[in-house]
Amino acid sequence: MTSTPTDITPSPNSATPNPAAHWLDKLKGEATAAIMAPVRGFKREYLPPLMVYLAYGVLGITAVADQFWVKKALSLSPAELAGLSVWLTLPWAIKMVFGELVDAVPIFGSQRRAYIVIGACLIATSLVLLAGVSGGWLTFAKPDRIYKIAAIMTVIGVVLQDVVADAMTTEVVPRENPDGTPRTSTEVDADLAMVQILGRLALSIGMFSIAGLAGYLASALPTSTVYLLGLIVPALSLTGAFLIKSQPVSHRAVDKRVLGGGLAFGLFVVTLGLLDFPHAQEITFVVSMAVIVTMLVHVTAAMEPSNRLKIMYAALIIFAFRATPNVGDGYRWFAIDKLGYDEAFYGVLGQIGTTLALIASWFFSAYIARTRMTSVLLWLTIAGLILALPGLILVYEGHHWTTRVLGLDARDIGIIDSAASSPLASLSMIPLLTLIAIHAPKDQRAVWFALMSSFMNLALVAGEVGTKLLNQVYVIERGNYAALPSLTVLVTIIGFLVPLIAILMWRSRVDAPKPSAA
Repeated sequence: MTSTPTDITPSPNSATPNPAAHWLDKLKGEATAAIMAPVRGFKREYLPPLMVYLAYGVLGITAVADQFWVKKALSLSPAELAGLSVWLTLPWAIKMVFGELVDAVPIFGSQRRAYIVIGACLIATSLVLLAGVSGGWLTFAKPDRIYKIAAIMTVIGVVLQDVVADAMTTEVVPRENPDGTPRTSTEVDADLAMVQILGRLALSIGMFSIAGLAGYLASALPTSTVYLLGLIVPALSLTGAFLIKSQPVSHRAVDKRVLGGGLAFGLFVVTLGLLDFPHAQEITFVVSMAVIVTMLVHVTAAMEPSNRLKIMYAALIIFAFRATPNVGDGYRWFAIDKLGYDEAFYGVLGQIGTTLALIASWFFSAYIARTRMTSVLLWLTIAGLILALPGLILVYEGHHWTTRVLGLDARDIGIIDSAASSPLASLSMIPLLTLIAIHAPKDQRAVWFALMSSFMNLALVAGEVGTKLLNQVYVIERGNYAALPSLTVLVTIIGFLVPLIAILMWRSRVDAPKPSAA
């Protein structure tokens, strides 16, 4: 039997390779993988920390009502509000105290659930205080003072819950297979990164779910009612608390240097604040930096030197990225008084910003988790400079020209500004959080996350101190916004140059490959 030769001559109707179609197919596949990655990576065991992050995002349900009530009912200036923001950021900068408590001090046999419950109670109490003072049925002190007390309680409650959630993000990832055999480090590291991604997504989903609603509620309901509706926030975190599986209580001894140093630092900060000491916030920042850096050196002493240096330089770059000042509340007041932005429109802006943030988190988190951190921050820094343009157009009142020539009024530009400046900066934390999750010792996970978060949030303190100082030089008052354009330009320049210089200085240290074994 003879075989017939196969005819390999192409048929005139056979398809020829199409580069464009191939590229589109590849892009479609990558987009599908990006969309499905968080869905496939989710596990029921991840719910407790994700519920806490979700609750934190939903806390924004009171934001618009709060902003308008502060402007109308309180007497605080933009510089004073920036100063208050410094104090409100400091609990985030002493997370190591909460972290040490969560790791080493059980309450009623619980190292996780009890602390979430305490945090929820603090948040609920603060919301009731704000409802009372805004509704006029709590008058035991001046509104400004009650507002400050409630704001501090909210922050402490959120920080306490955040410390627990951070610790749980490492605990919910199993290190063993169901049959008891150890999982590979590659599998564990991938799951740890995915939990961090899901945590950012939960936060973004929480913010997205209430952004537009916050504006509607602020325009349709009394402020006191909006604050009471905010009680859904502690209810969500409590749901996460009761989903936590009981685990053996750790009997690790309290690290007296971490806990004692943190408590001493907290006492020092409170004393400065109560005495109204001159330059108290600037002094607090310097002392905070010294305390936290000392504790970081102590806690990371046992690490492999190359990993330790890599984390240190990565933290320094992100610090510079987050330490830049902002314009302050004067810009929001300008938008209300001069541009005619009302509560409902702020809800629209919030919905647009959170929607884009959620999309960015969903599509790009997995990519960022495996991309060099310095490259991510470099592109975010450049993008930040470009995306500052709509805000500059508004403060210079260029919307009159754009309305006449382009048909874009102040609200149109505001929408563009909100869309452009959606909070993508949170993505920059994913690589660093992943590094911490991989290297944190089993019995010090909360402390590790808390200390590194303290350092990162100390950057926000630096930014708020800068905001306060700039607002003292470029004075903005209700109805007087003459200094706003110059302030906005200066803030934009600082926000570009500071992180750029840090990235260029230390990029090689972070991106350096691990030394190969001899």
